[in-house]
Amino acid sequence: MLRGAALRVTRPRLAVLEAVHAHPHADTDSIIGAVRADLPAVSHQAVYDSLRTLTTAGLVRRIQPAGFVARYESRVGDNHHHVVCRSCGVIADADCAVGEAPCLTASDDRGFEIDEAEVVYWGLCPDCSTTESS
Repeated sequence: MLRGAALRVTRPRLAVLEAVHAHPHADTDSIIGAVRADLPAVSHQAVYDSLRTLTTAGLVRRIQPAGFVARYESRVGDNHHHVVCRSCGVIADADCAVGEAPCLTASDDRGFEIDEAEVVYWGLCPDCSTTESS
C-alpha cells in the first residue's frame, strides 16, 4: 500500500497503518499505544507524522465528529458516513442510504464541484440505549 502511494516504507508507517486497520475509529493516543506494542521506542512525533502522511496519501481517513478528538480509519474512498453514540462515544460506519453517494448531489451546490460529503448520525448505541431504558 505504501509503495503504491509512492511512499517510503518505514517501520513507523507500517506500524501505524497496521494499527489503524486493526482499530477502526481509534484516536491518536490509542494508535500510539498499539504502535508501541510493536515498536516500543517510537516517538509521539513519528506517529503523528505517519498519520499525517498516510492521510495525505489517502491510505487512512481522519474524522472528527463535533466534540470529539480526531479519529482515524482505514476505510477510504467510498464516502461512507458515521453513527456516533452520544453517551459512550462509540463510532461505527454507516453506508450511504441509497445509490452511489447520493449526498454528493446538493440541493444548491453554490457553484462548488462537490467530491465528498460528511454526514454524522447521532444517537445511542445498542448498549447505551439498553442501559438507559433499564
